Amino acid sequence: MQHVVEVEQGRPPADGRPSVGPTYRSAFARDGFPAPVPGLDSCYDIFRTAVEKYPNNRMLGHREIVDGKAGAYVWKTYKEVFGLATKIGNSIRSRGLAKGSRCGIYGVNCSEWIITMEACNAHGIYCVPLYDTLGAGAVEFILCHAEVEIAFAEEKKIEQVLKTFPKSTEFLKTIVSFGKVTQEQKEEVSKYGLEIYSWDDFLSLAGDLEFDLPVKEKTDICTIMYTSGTTGDPKGVLISNASIICLIAGVDRLLNYVNEHLEQRDVYMSYLPLAHIFDRVVEELFMFHGASIGFWRGDVKLLVEDIGALKPTILCAVPRVLDRIFSGLQSKISSGGFIKSTLFNLAYKFKQFRMMRGAKHDEAAAICDTIVFNKVKEGLGGNVRVILSGAAPLATHVEEYLRVVTCAHVIQGYGLTETCAGSFLSLPNQMSMIGTVGPPVPNIDVRLESVPDMDYDALATKPRGEICIRGETLFSGYHKREDLTKDVLVDGWFHTGDIGEWQPDGSMKIIDRKKNIFKLSQGEYVAVENLENIYGLVSAIDSIWVYGNSFESFLVAVINPNKEALESWTHANGISGDFETLCENPKAKEYILGELSKVGKEKKLKGFEFIKAVYLEPVPFDMDRDLITPTYKKKRPQLLKYYQGVIDNMYKSAK
Repeated sequence: MQHVVEVEQGRPPADGRPSVGPTYRSAFARDGFPAPVPGLDSCYDIFRTAVEKYPNNRMLGHREIVDGKAGAYVWKTYKEVFGLATKIGNSIRSRGLAKGSRCGIYGVNCSEWIITMEACNAHGIYCVPLYDTLGAGAVEFILCHAEVEIAFAEEKKIEQVLKTFPKSTEFLKTIVSFGKVTQEQKEEVSKYGLEIYSWDDFLSLAGDLEFDLPVKEKTDICTIMYTSGTTGDPKGVLISNASIICLIAGVDRLLNYVNEHLEQRDVYMSYLPLAHIFDRVVEELFMFHGASIGFWRGDVKLLVEDIGALKPTILCAVPRVLDRIFSGLQSKISSGGFIKSTLFNLAYKFKQFRMMRGAKHDEAAAICDTIVFNKVKEGLGGNVRVILSGAAPLATHVEEYLRVVTCAHVIQGYGLTETCAGSFLSLPNQMSMIGTVGPPVPNIDVRLESVPDMDYDALATKPRGEICIRGETLFSGYHKREDLTKDVLVDGWFHTGDIGEWQPDGSMKIIDRKKNIFKLSQGEYVAVENLENIYGLVSAIDSIWVYGNSFESFLVAVINPNKEALESWTHANGISGDFETLCENPKAKEYILGELSKVGKEKKLKGFEFIKAVYLEPVPFDMDRDLITPTYKKKRPQLLKYYQGVIDNMYKSAK
């Protein structure tokens, strides 16, 4: 395990507790974790020192809309953002808030979001993101649970905030729009004794008043980040200044060791929600280096166009976005004619072969990059050098394909809100790490804990078990839920609920979820996420939800088929019809079942793990129907409720 070092031995089961495997940390932390950066005690210090070092660097950019058309990016410098954040901070204080008060932020990523966040950081006010992707019910819950006194919201989200009245008004006293406010909104708000301001009015609200900045400690909470979770109310994860500072030091050391230093000239495309820890810490890292952050226009259909205009150097993505890029490339190549597609496939096979033999991506096939793959690179703006995938597992075939064709490092990371995002990160130019999340980041200790019920043994020759993490990046607890905190934080170890398997090189492979296990009628246990990961290798499907229960002896599945793959197969087999009609065609179902069986046999699945019936769903699982979380994790109880009739029919017809 060359990429990790052992720091503690494992131990057998004792006192009713399961056995644990050895404790490992990154080989980059062989001589200890990175020392704290002097003078960096809070998130505000990250911003303040960047302003001192890089006052005239471009910090925040957005596309200017001229005559209804999006133009070039226009930028605010670090110094200009500092001036605005100072004004907003004084205005917030003038509304009666002080260190430890709560400020809500609601809306898509934009300059105002970051400016408000930095104003909160300056005054030790807890920043509480309100989910852009959750309904008013969750917004109301968070406003009340976190006792939010002031809420900032983008113009079109003001109505959603007003829907939380009267309940939220117990604590909420001020609303600020990132844009304008209407007369009707002013009247509605005044009924409850609240004040509402436009962004411009709030900027000048404090006038000449200047409030002293409080002393901020590393242990102070800087944000309460609510995780949507797959069941129950959102949980408020308390994240301290120390967690974010420690994470940045660890990721920075990792990037330096693999010669991918972040620099002032780097440019980041901000489109993943700032309400999530993944994007939040990446943007903090960019600010730490005086780099630039450009915001998208908030429309996923225009994202590629925004990327082309911004020309980012680092692109963070969730698998859904990368799947779209993969499918788009596949259809372009197949429609490009025989000669073009043959040339592309030959170039792909040659470069992939060289990379598998250990060649670095930029040295594996320079001529192929120039003639063939450069077009792919240009499609992503031309400057992308690192693509980082997180939030959910990336399909192995997509990861390998993008590593070859994008002329960039494609790396996969893993972390939770509770671990301040990045806990594992695969390393550039290591093709053996495809399908894994890489070794630990050099600021945490990791061990596996056995899960006897699921036959996962952390002390076996192939160590498998629940991933447990220890270190300064860990959260400080769940807000007002000490009971839930005690469940997952035991003796300094955070229990992630994810099942991992150490690989021989020291990288981690996520293979299952601890709770996603059910028993079939014959008494066999099924680890459903492991199966979904295996069936997810079928290129003809985009997403799969596998279901079974203790009253039935076999598994069924609801599948989002890949449109291009299904249409290509039906065309080759003389079947016509639109996508919806094809999804209902029995022959199409047989084809998909056959593909699932093929991969099941390849992976030596047991008989009861094979899917016996499928339903092809043309509409992707989405948040509108509450079927997935904002980070694209499946909400299994909601999926069952939504597809109950479909499930019943599959069981009837398959018997």
